[in-house]
Amino acid sequence: MIQLISPARAVDGIITVPGDKSISHRYGMLAAIAEGTTTIDNYSTGADCQSTLGAMAALGAKIERRDGRIVMEGGALREPSGDLDAGNSGSTIRMLSGILAAQPFTSRIGGDESLSRRPMQRVIGPLTQMGASIEARDEKFPPLTIHGRELHGIDYTLPVASAQVKSCVLLAGIFAKGDTIVREPVRTRDHTEIALQEFGADIEVERRVITLHEGAKLTGRELSVPGDLSSAAFFLVAALLMPEANLVIHGVGLNPTRSALLDFLMSMGASIKILDLTQTGGEVVGDLRVRASKISGGVIEGALAAALIDEIPALAVLGAASSGGLTVRDAGELRIKETDRIATIEANFRRMGLQIETSPDGFHIPGGQKFHAAEIDSAGDHRIAMAFAVAALAADGESTIQGADAADVSFPEFFSTLREIAG
Repeated sequence: MIQLISPARAVDGIITVPGDKSISHRYGMLAAIAEGTTTIDNYSTGADCQSTLGAMAALGAKIERRDGRIVMEGGALREPSGDLDAGNSGSTIRMLSGILAAQPFTSRIGGDESLSRRPMQRVIGPLTQMGASIEARDEKFPPLTIHGRELHGIDYTLPVASAQVKSCVLLAGIFAKGDTIVREPVRTRDHTEIALQEFGADIEVERRVITLHEGAKLTGRELSVPGDLSSAAFFLVAALLMPEANLVIHGVGLNPTRSALLDFLMSMGASIKILDLTQTGGEVVGDLRVRASKISGGVIEGALAAALIDEIPALAVLGAASSGGLTVRDAGELRIKETDRIATIEANFRRMGLQIETSPDGFHIPGGQKFHAAEIDSAGDHRIAMAFAVAALAADGESTIQGADAADVSFPEFFSTLREIAG
């Protein structure tokens, strides 16, 4: 699908964004294995999270949609009649592998062409240590054939900060004999820990050490998913690119492990205010108001790179417009996302006449650059499609986004919402 984006001078209005992807995945999986009924309001409309629901239904969970709400009857899973399809969702295949490894049956899970190129050793390794038996193409790529086994808890130190790998191990730990301990090199998003507590698991978190005690008894809950901060990031950047902006994003999840985005934007000079803070299901929620601002430069490295890994494509666009530019280091994880995001950012920057110097684990973008109209290639990556649609608002003419439907993975309403606030 092709989308045409015209330049804009102002961004304003009040909008909502879809339910948080990360939380939706976790609620969908835990609801399927919890005893009783779980209701989930504002579950993500993105294709990735629908892949999770499809997989859980194939495993025996009863799922209904009632007035925009997901109603799930959970309990013991059953052997699927065919392959499980994770679509384009790395979150689905990595986290669900932890649950499948402990089931009394064999399952096979794969996905689309893009997912089939994404390495899975980071979850195969710890699950094997727990007693799992997993076969993979070339020993590392999907599809994965998972022979369910009785698992035992382990004390596992993540070699690389990854909320997905941490979650995979903890989800396997629900079924394991003995306690499961995960140690993080840097703190990552803690939605799994919060969700496990909400469903009734006995879990302790002390700094960067998470302990899930044996014998978790999960029961259904009434839950509401906050708006996705990673989706909101594109509209925050859109407002900060414009000479005129007054935008409110309603009901956004403001989990402290995700607040690095707002802290970083404000350190660059962004005028962002947090309004009407509340809490739901252990998650902090609030409204964000962003106004036009003078943006300086910044550096993303170390623990900050891990915390902002999903937002870096949007921040790259803002970096080019800032006065001081943007440097990103320690973000080699970008190379193994839906695309090699460093390469796709570079390619689309070149198309828009922007300068960028790349390295194996990041890039440097000079500030004060002018955006030129161009034909953008999303390369099938939702975050690339959305980041460069935002960049096109600041261009000197109409731009074309090829493969714009990639945005459906996380935000099917993205382009209509963008036009709503930017005319």
